[in-house]
Formats: sequence, structure tokens, C-alpha cells
Amino acid sequence: MPKLAAALQRERGTRRLAVSAALGALSALTFEPFRLFPLLLLAYGALVLLFDGARQGNHRFRDSLLIGWSFGFGFFLVGHYWIGYAFFVDAAAHAWQMPIAMMVMPLGLGLFYAGAGPLCMLAWRPGIRRVFWFAAVFFTSEWLRGHILTGFPWNLPAYGWAASPALLQSTAIFGAYGLSLLTLLFGASLASLASDSGRDKFLAVALALIFAGFWAEGAVRLSNAGQDVVSDVRLRVVQPSTNQIEKYDREKVAQNWRRLMDLSLTPAERPPTHIIWPEAAPPFFAAIDQVPDALDEVARLTGDSSMLLTGEVRVEQAEGRPRFYNSFAVFGPHAKLLATYDKFHLVPFGEYLPLDGILRSLGFSEIAADTGFSAGPGPKTIIVPGAPPIGPLICYEVIFPNEVTGQPRPQWLVNLTDDSWFGPNTGPMQHLLIARVRAIEEGLPIARAANSGISAVIDAYGRVRARLELGSRAVIDADLPAALPPTLFARYGNLLLLVLFALCVVVAVWPSRSSDT
Repeated sequence: MPKLAAALQRERGTRRLAVSAALGALSALTFEPFRLFPLLLLAYGALVLLFDGARQGNHRFRDSLLIGWSFGFGFFLVGHYWIGYAFFVDAAAHAWQMPIAMMVMPLGLGLFYAGAGPLCMLAWRPGIRRVFWFAAVFFTSEWLRGHILTGFPWNLPAYGWAASPALLQSTAIFGAYGLSLLTLLFGASLASLASDSGRDKFLAVALALIFAGFWAEGAVRLSNAGQDVVSDVRLRVVQPSTNQIEKYDREKVAQNWRRLMDLSLTPAERPPTHIIWPEAAPPFFAAIDQVPDALDEVARLTGDSSMLLTGEVRVEQAEGRPRFYNSFAVFGPHAKLLATYDKFHLVPFGEYLPLDGILRSLGFSEIAADTGFSAGPGPKTIIVPGAPPIGPLICYEVIFPNEVTGQPRPQWLVNLTDDSWFGPNTGPMQHLLIARVRAIEEGLPIARAANSGISAVIDAYGRVRARLELGSRAVIDADLPAALPPTLFARYGNLLLLVLFALCVVVAVWPSRSSDT
């Protein structure tokens, strides 16, 4: 271990950057579907040692920036490669853009880690203090990544524990950001194993014991978890698996609509009370209540007692021009429209153009054309008869910790999504895991309808009660799992996270009795 540490600290130039990029790439294998969680911890420990070497050089700020950037490039290139599949939905028009996007995206997101490098150098001191400072600084970069331009908190360090449902139970206390900070601290502490100081080595041992405690507490929590369900609520989650390029093909609108209806009308042992369709399920750019024939069929589907929860594209006229909303609609018996919700966390560059006002002012009116979606006002709780209050979430919205519930507190979350843009495995599997962590954090079950998968019914412990695999065309008939009382995280949000973050900063900058070298 000391020899390896010394070798990492001595690395210089392009070789050091290549090592850093390789560490970032390997760390991404921690996440779904690979689940090689030790790699993330080892990568953080090795990154600390690379920063040790940068601190000893004459250009520590420049070198640390490049180390951070190259680590981020490797991490985002491997961890988010599935985004490239979106360019093959209409390959004739967009396949040529894929190589460009796959380079620009990791280089751009890598800037968050690039900024962390020089910031680390501002208070980088020997021993365990640098471990706490590293955790605080890199956590800050993760927090910024999750909030700037509406944020992209995908593959947070906490999700590296996908292989351990028991350990993920700690997010009910700390939330995903809190567990991410602790994971950064644990991984960085592994650099201390190369130290000659027993006190420094003790930090890594202590954190290993703390995480073992998290696992044990989570295992007990899961062993005591029941299978309670909400009486008189029977869900039907519909997965039509409609090919993305065919979804709005004028010649296939009737076929796609018929598929939705036929799946929804499949005979069941117990008739469903709530039928759930995916994001933008109707194959037309209009709300169902604006299409008389479709509304008539929904009336037959819901009958006297059932309800339909669906995604749809809603259009509204404002100031003489159309405004599009990615919406969630609830239809009661006889297709009576009971409630709507408009997605408020829009996907940057996918559903809206960031900084479009600035682009307009600079004369780039064509780039900032009104072709995207408008945002809704924020989280909302929908009160409907025959079921507990619903918290609707459309696609991307489920990835934001502490931003998924409105007031009053819902008793279940409904996540509608269309992951068919993002390939056959990695992207949809990561999205499902994130939804499971939201369920644990909030203590709320989630019904997840995904166009091409993975649809699932998830209980308040993050356990998948029922699921449909990627690409299958079928329905889930399942009971609605019961909600838990509000978790510590649901009650106090990121308060514990702030305490942990403050502790890391205080330990990192606390004056030492001996001079640092």
C-alpha cells in the first residue's frame, strides 16, 4: 500500500491525467448495472493521493484542476454513455451528432470536478484533515451539479451502494446527499491507510465500522418490514413498449392508441381501481380531453368506478402562441377530468433551452425558438376519491432528493416516464434505482409506469414488489403498498447533512498545534 501511494503521489504530466481519467471511469462501474461498489471508494482514496502529488508541485492549482477535470471526464463518459442512445432514435437525422455530444457532455460535467481541484488546494493539509476537506469540497461539487441549470443529480455517490439495499436504508435518515457526503469521506479515508500514523489509519477503520453499522441497522429494518397494503386500491400499471420513433407517426397513431387501450382492458382477477399509463402515453400532441374520440374510449375504460392516471402533452395558448406542458392527468369515472399537474423540473437541452433569455438578447432567436416545454409551478399533491393523496412525478423529477413532495404530504408517489430514449439497460436501471431511493427517503411507495420499462411497484422500503422488464409489453396488477410515517429525512430534510458538512469543514480547517509541511 505505501508503495502504491507513493507511486500515485509521484505521477506527473499526461500520465497523471490518464491515471485520473481511468480512476473516474472505473468508479462509474460502481453504479447500475455493474454494482462494483469498492471501485468508487478506492477511486476517491487514489484521487486524494493524486492531489497530494499536485500539492507538492509548482503549479498546484493548475495541476489539481486538470486532475479533477480528467477524473470527471472518465466518470461521466462511462457512467452516462447511455445518453448516446437517444441519437439513434432517429439515426438518419441525429446519429452524426452522437460522437460530438458524447465528448462535450463529460467535458462539460467534468467542470464541476475541475473546480473542486483548485478549491481543495486552498486548505490542503497533511493527515486526516485533507480527507475531511476533500469530502467537503467534492460534496459541494456534487451539490452544485444537482442544482445549477435545474440540476442533474444522476449517479450521486450514494447510489454506488446499489448492491446493498440494507445500507441504502440509511437514506431514510441522511437522504441521498447525506449518504453521498459520508461515502466521499469513507473513500477518501482509504488514502490514510498509506500513512505511518496510527491515528490516520484509525479514521478509515472507524468509517468502515460506521458503514457496517449502517448496513446492520438497515438489515434489521428490512427484516422487520411488513407487506402492508392499502385496502380497496388495485393498481394496473401499463407498459406499452411503443417504439420511440413510431410514437407520433401519423400512420401509426391508431395502432399505438389501440395498444394502450387493449392492454388497459386486459381481463383481471380483481378489476383495477387505478390504471396508470406512462409519460406522454397518448400518441398525439394534445390532451385527451381535447380529443373527443379518445375521451369517449377513456370513458368506457374508467366506467363507473375506475380511474386513469396518465401522462400527456398539454397545449395552452398564451399571448397568442402555444405553450406546451409535459403533464400528468387524472380522469375519474366516465372520463371526468379531476386534476392536472405540469412537470416543473424540465430536462436541460431536452425539454428546454437553458439561458434562452440571454440567447434572445444576443440575437440568437432561432436557437431559442419556442419549441420546448414550459415549466409548472412545483410539487403538487393531488387529492382524488378512492385512493390516498397522490404525489405526481414525471420522468426526471424523481431524481431530485427532498423535492418530490408537495403539501399536504402525499401517501404515494406516481412516477411516469419514458426511458425508451436511453437504451436497453444502464440508463433505465439507474433511473429505477434512483426511484427506489426516493421511496426510502420519503417512506412512500411508488408506482412507476415506464413506456418501455422498467415499470414497477415499489414499497416504502425501496423493495420492488412487482416489475416489468425492459422491452416487455404487458401490465402489472398489484396492490398499493402502504406508506410509512414520515422518515427523519422527510421531517427534517437536509438538516443532518448540514451538520455533517459543517463537521467536515471544521475538522479540515481547525488549527494544528504543529506546523504543516
